[in-house]
Amino acid sequence: MSVAARTLFHLTLKPLARVGVSAAIFLIGASSVLAQALPKGVTQVTSVEGITEYRLQNGLKVLLMPDASKPTVTVNVTYLVGSRHENYGETGMAHLLEHLMFKGTPKNAKITEEFNRRGMRMNGTTSLDRTNYYELFAAGDDNLQWALAMEADRMVNSKIAKKDLDSEMTVVRNEYESGENSPGGVLMKRLQSVAYDWHNYGHSTIGNRSDIENVKIANLQNFYRTYYQPDNAVLLVAGKFEQGKTLNWIASSFGAIAKPSRSLPEFWTSEPTQDGERSFEVRRKGDLQLLMMAYKVPAALHADREAMDFAGSILTGAPHGRLHKQLVETGKVVQVFSTGMGSVDSGLKIIGAVVKKGESLAAAKELLLAGIEDFKKNPPTKEEMDRVKRDSANTYEKILNNHEAIGVGMSEYIAMGDWRYLFKDRDGTDLVTSAQVQAAAQHYLVRDNRTVGMFVPEDTPQRAEIPMAPSIATVMQGFSAKANTLSAEVFDPSPANIDARSQHSVVGGVQLTLLPKKNRGETVNVALRLHWGDQASLVGKKHIASFADSLLATGTSKFSRAQLADEFSKLKISGGVYNFQTTRANLSAALALMAHILRDASYPESEFVQLREKSLVGLEASRNEPGSVAGTAMALHFDRYPKGDSRAAESLDDSIASIRAVKLADIKAFHQQFYGASKAELSIVGDLDIASTQQAVASAFGDWASHSAYTRLQSHYDEIAPVRQILNTPDKENAYYSSMMNLALNDQHPDYPALQVANYIFGGGSGLNSRLMERLRQKDGLSYGGGSGLSAGSIDAVGSFSISAIAAPQNLSKLENAIQEELARALKEGFSAEELARAKSGLLQQRQQGRSSDASLAGGWNSNLYLQRTWAWSQALDDKIAALSLEQVNQAFRRHITPEKLSVFMAGDVAKMQAVAK
Repeated sequence: MSVAARTLFHLTLKPLARVGVSAAIFLIGASSVLAQALPKGVTQVTSVEGITEYRLQNGLKVLLMPDASKPTVTVNVTYLVGSRHENYGETGMAHLLEHLMFKGTPKNAKITEEFNRRGMRMNGTTSLDRTNYYELFAAGDDNLQWALAMEADRMVNSKIAKKDLDSEMTVVRNEYESGENSPGGVLMKRLQSVAYDWHNYGHSTIGNRSDIENVKIANLQNFYRTYYQPDNAVLLVAGKFEQGKTLNWIASSFGAIAKPSRSLPEFWTSEPTQDGERSFEVRRKGDLQLLMMAYKVPAALHADREAMDFAGSILTGAPHGRLHKQLVETGKVVQVFSTGMGSVDSGLKIIGAVVKKGESLAAAKELLLAGIEDFKKNPPTKEEMDRVKRDSANTYEKILNNHEAIGVGMSEYIAMGDWRYLFKDRDGTDLVTSAQVQAAAQHYLVRDNRTVGMFVPEDTPQRAEIPMAPSIATVMQGFSAKANTLSAEVFDPSPANIDARSQHSVVGGVQLTLLPKKNRGETVNVALRLHWGDQASLVGKKHIASFADSLLATGTSKFSRAQLADEFSKLKISGGVYNFQTTRANLSAALALMAHILRDASYPESEFVQLREKSLVGLEASRNEPGSVAGTAMALHFDRYPKGDSRAAESLDDSIASIRAVKLADIKAFHQQFYGASKAELSIVGDLDIASTQQAVASAFGDWASHSAYTRLQSHYDEIAPVRQILNTPDKENAYYSSMMNLALNDQHPDYPALQVANYIFGGGSGLNSRLMERLRQKDGLSYGGGSGLSAGSIDAVGSFSISAIAAPQNLSKLENAIQEELARALKEGFSAEELARAKSGLLQQRQQGRSSDASLAGGWNSNLYLQRTWAWSQALDDKIAALSLEQVNQAFRRHITPEKLSVFMAGDVAKMQAVAK
């Protein structure tokens, strides 16, 4: 449950991204549904590239996207209501209502408990223009039928009760407080409020604190009854399911809801033309500086909006962006970025920079403005335009090849009026011209249309009229859907099938595993692990090694960083050197490129300086962050290694000093001494040819040896004396609790399966339905998020049990007491048979879903190769979990978990901690 898209430095082109082909062989096509009689009250409307729209008599739109390539299903309900629909005094209400939708109905009283039992990944998100709820789960009639019936039930029968509001209000307030810790988050809120005079885009989706605290239940209930109706919703089902059967379930569950008699409210407020540059400052304690400049732009349906997206990418994208080259590579700022907000109505295009503390923000502003003015005079080159188009096409392709991604991402386009606009938007990118981008930049990127800070009176304003967007009917005229040509096999993710389908060989020092399977878009995932050095040879090289890895793709003997980025795009590579995805046609070339990067990295001095400065700024920015402060204190307390050991913990100041001491010559020497494939694991899963892939691996890594032999670093269990530390982080609205104790545990220990299940129940994997979150969030309303963690060595008996949670500083003592009480209750009373059954079901289904991911399979095979295991080991663990008795789980938890051994670290504003809570 979250406010959608609140991250600031994510560079977005548009609501989604792009794809080309569609499935025909293993997907059930729309024609097969036409051949069947549709359920009563259901009509088929249209079909585009494997997605078919149906309409119920009550107005509900239904989108079906069958895709049998993964044994999972996504159910997503999008309601056409967001924070822009809120009234005075109701800011944040759309998001608060989203939280209350998980509190159940008379028929489905314990929704989160059922999610847990079924191993469903679920969430809800609220944005300016829409709210959505989704479930991702293992394919199966029972799971799908329950999810559909539950969503239909809570559409009109959710409790929306005063008692739930009383507890959930403080949870949402804690989420608000968490956002207040972020300099970027706070700046973005102010940017919205200053940029807009009247439109509700001026209100952040999380809302105003006093509105969150004081909203009336009657207002929420009225908001719910108005907008949560079938004629204001779109249901999407994507994944492995039978269309005919699913339509019957939808007709039965959603079709039973009466068509509402109310009329949706009409909104007529439009933002007037801005009449001068506006300026503002946010002054809070912090360790980095940010600059944002927002320009008003048309709604997403207007052609100029896409041209402005091109402008933002060409200006700020790393490593090619003009501002990146002018300002970041020259050390004038740490980072440049662009983003946007608002889709249905006129929104903002935001361009900004991260500036090192102590340097001039005013100077940075002038440098950004100079770069923008230069861009307006010098239109995008063909290379720049082609790069944006190619990257956008690659992104759409990856999203539409994955039904788990499109199921949720489609919500943004649904909010704009027609889900098919995703494909229209994708196809229209190739039509954007350099002249259009320059014209849009010249029209909108002007002084009096800019919000940076203060309002400045002027006799001769330079105003930018914001044109009205055309209707969706006008935009969609002449749209022609493309043929559906994607295909994939139905893959069984059982450990036995994974072992049977995998082929193993040794190439030089590389243990190679190949698992060929037919994928949508012919995708293939690659995972590589290299091992070198021993404890003595790695002493003092922790940060040197980190820099050597981080700088690999910044330059080689043949390519610059920018050229490497282009090669990645051309070969459809997403990810990094060690873990990446590409396609069947590009696999051999991608392996050759990664080998070239690993073997012939040139480590340009300018890139080293950029990374060092960015790392130092990042460390300084964490100096007063509660989570970082508590985490560092915990790491230092549990540190068992001598100074200089690659595993030793460091204080913040020691880390800064160590990074400042790193020299480029040290990095190059490290690469020369250590890098090689004398001891390595390489696993490749997906659409591949065995023979050509083996040949490519041999050419890439077969003769590459490390000059430093590998010896595994051994670890041992240490009993660490418990402490309790309170750490002051002044002027922070959110605080952090963490505690931990060491365990003499590896994954072969007889109690390991039982401890996994016990941790899942207590706080490690069952989401809102865990013991911890039922108490901290559902009952007491103290925390937005928290949980417990269990770690265990795969070889050495070195493990730990930990607990963490966030809360307002004034509630931290209550949160600590609640955690202590829940841990004591679990140890004294034990867990229940019902909890055990839900945990087994949820944990085993989550493990199965994990094996459905090619990237997870590739990484898992690398671990198995290193440990000399197969997936039969995973099956054995599944069997042990399934066979666990309640007594075994309770006894294991009691044997290993001792509250008195927990070391506790709490970071927050001490002055607020001492204040009276609530």
